[in-house]
Amino acid sequence: MPRPKNAPSKVAIGNNPERSRTHNRRVVLDAVRLHGPLGRTAIARLAHLSSQAVSNIVGELLEEGLLLECGRLRAGRGLPPVQVMVNPDGGMTVGVEIAADHLVTVLVDLLGQVRAHHTIPLGDTAPRHIKQRLKAEIDKACEKVPGASERLLGVGVVMPGPFEIEGMSSVGPTTLPGWSGLDASAVLSETTGKTTLVENDATAAAVGERLHGVARNLKNFCLLYFGVGLGLGIVTEGRPLRGAFGNAGEIGHIIVAPGGKPCPCGNRGCLERYASPHALKERLSAGGIACDDPLELEALHRQAHPIVREWIAEAAFYLSPVVGMLENLFDPESIVFGGGLPDALLDDLIAALDPLPRSIASRHQRSVPRVMRGATGQLTAALGAAALPLLETVTPRLDTATEPASEEKL
Repeated sequence: MPRPKNAPSKVAIGNNPERSRTHNRRVVLDAVRLHGPLGRTAIARLAHLSSQAVSNIVGELLEEGLLLECGRLRAGRGLPPVQVMVNPDGGMTVGVEIAADHLVTVLVDLLGQVRAHHTIPLGDTAPRHIKQRLKAEIDKACEKVPGASERLLGVGVVMPGPFEIEGMSSVGPTTLPGWSGLDASAVLSETTGKTTLVENDATAAAVGERLHGVARNLKNFCLLYFGVGLGLGIVTEGRPLRGAFGNAGEIGHIIVAPGGKPCPCGNRGCLERYASPHALKERLSAGGIACDDPLELEALHRQAHPIVREWIAEAAFYLSPVVGMLENLFDPESIVFGGGLPDALLDDLIAALDPLPRSIASRHQRSVPRVMRGATGQLTAALGAAALPLLETVTPRLDTATEPASEEKL
């Protein structure tokens, strides 16, 4: 995946106490993932860990198959150091997007490469039906790569929020009926036979961009996610911000036009009613155009269809001040636009935001743009889901202490 220009790769600092061994393993894996192939001395320098600590951790990771030796680097005199890299086949994760009308399954390796993916239509999103389809789709994906089932680190599932909200109608285009009151993670873990992490789609998409997309070198960013509705994923210090009940970033339901269009949530004038893919499809439907396939929307945009152009202008009108608001609230390095809209349409939407309002992000010296398009495309949500168990394996928890001690007790 492309990296933002002029953006240095950032590696978390390891901890030397024994109690931080799991953190240190993540630091080492993250360093190799971002900069590999690397020798042990280079890893120690990047991670601020002792050479002995790194040697021990690398030995463990090689034995577990998470790292591979890949030759020696010729540099200067003496015996060249042995280089290590992340082993793509060392582990697999499955990501599942459960949307209102379809289910996407992806099998992803440790480098974020999609090894298998499949999309099926959904007419029924009730738990009973989803459980039946989910296990079959995961098995089908794992069959594409020999041994994938045995190396499966976990399953991530994303579904649209908001979750368990009183006073807001759960009836609408972005929510799934029948899941209220259920522990979705427990239900789906029992179904898959693997630890299954459940997240809202926008937060998972941000995790995907953090691990595999344009935000891989950013610790603090927001991702505006264009699913059926509109969501926001927030990453602070490299970790997703979830909120008390997993609903942080429910930006589609902030009111931008008081007294405006009625929203299924019970309010009027919500951002989602103007700047979401569902709002665009409503406009097209009112104009006599049924557009249920992303390729059809891509063709309409390529033809500069007037309804698509009008929606871009209206969406940008409401989103431009929202970008400034997010910058002032979270001080992100950048705001990423991603999700189910065609890349070219997202590019035009970002261009239409200009002039962006002044905010704390209005600086001449920037390594990345204030707003940029994500790199994970229309599989963003499913890739984000697959990244959830990977996040627990290879990404350091940056809320642990970051000052190295003098000696590691290993």
